[in-house]
Amino acid sequence: MMKTPIEVLSPAGDADRLDAALMYGADAVYLAGTSFGMRTACKNFDGDALRAAVERAHAAGKRVYVTCNTLPRNDELEQLPSFLEQVDDSGADALIVADIGILPLVKRYAPHCHIHASTQLGVVNYATANMLHDMGVSRVVLARELSLEDVATLRAKTPKTLEIEAFVHGAMCMAISGRCMFSYYLAGRDAGRGDCSQPCRWGYEFIEPHRPDRVMSAEEHGKGTYLFNANDLNMLGYIPQLYEAGITSFKIEGRAKAPYYVAVVTNAYRQAVDGYYASVFDPNYQPPAWVLEEANKVSHRPYSTGFYFGQPTQNNAFGGYVRSYEVAAVVTGYEDGRLLLRQRNRFFAGDTLDALIPSQPPMLLTAEDLRDGEGNLIEATPHPDMELSIAFDRPLPVGSLLRKERTEDITTA
Repeated sequence: MMKTPIEVLSPAGDADRLDAALMYGADAVYLAGTSFGMRTACKNFDGDALRAAVERAHAAGKRVYVTCNTLPRNDELEQLPSFLEQVDDSGADALIVADIGILPLVKRYAPHCHIHASTQLGVVNYATANMLHDMGVSRVVLARELSLEDVATLRAKTPKTLEIEAFVHGAMCMAISGRCMFSYYLAGRDAGRGDCSQPCRWGYEFIEPHRPDRVMSAEEHGKGTYLFNANDLNMLGYIPQLYEAGITSFKIEGRAKAPYYVAVVTNAYRQAVDGYYASVFDPNYQPPAWVLEEANKVSHRPYSTGFYFGQPTQNNAFGGYVRSYEVAAVVTGYEDGRLLLRQRNRFFAGDTLDALIPSQPPMLLTAEDLRDGEGNLIEATPHPDMELSIAFDRPLPVGSLLRKERTEDITTA
């Protein structure tokens, strides 16, 4: 019996992130135009850029899904048809829709696009999934509140023609599926419009009305407590369980994350999924240790498995990120026994670098015979974006990333 393939679905907040996703093994990307998308911090894609992005992805045999996941207000509805026509004209494969009321408009103005129901729509049961399928939705992006048992039940009670997508990695909102007004209330920035100020990541203390001069922490440490701060999601070690529950599109969160994050996490899930295929869908499959370790080489909060195995834990200790690696340089070519590089962060001659290479385990190498773009011997790379080279015995794919491990983890907000 033919098994349904797994889709590794990666975020693409701009052209650089798109390139990273495609290079490191995404089957599909999700991105936004310049309106009706929930990530204002990203550059996103205007009309020409959107068309170019779709052409680039399709040339690589990959798919593009465009978000239309804000809830349009009355004064925005008149602008929606032209946006939908633009997406349709770009050749995008699907629109990710959060408002059930605009489905007829999508069908009318973007007839060539499949319709995916956004996680913002809150699909938690098979009745809603079936109704959406009857209305022309080809895929549901499940709410993050579901356990794997819930997912399996939904899969068993919906048509096989309805695709199931779910988040498998990345930041978790305190409102889980993101339907939150906390930021709007405290900071005047509407998360539902893509402008969240992340107040769930802030530290909080208490003031008792009768003792206004006494600030009290909810826990016994000097920085207060992070009452609403969710751990990040990481399901790299549970590929068989996700698949057997019925999820066939593995979605990575992070349109606002750096291209490095997109590259590392996409590569890790690509290797994990391919390993699962190679195991002939072994229910006990585990990715190699190096694949699991890759998740720790990107900026992240402490990891959990979300709601997949029950109630998740919260991170009450701090609101920032753990950053243990940084990109030292990007490979731009190979010439006369030397790797040609472009600097991203300062490093020194003799440093050990960790090469992130598409479809391969990482490789350690030493920054030997470090030279600048003019061929002068140098001890360090102090200038941002400078051209340089190191001696090496073989070429690496252009675009490969050379990383440097920090001497200690740095926790930042």
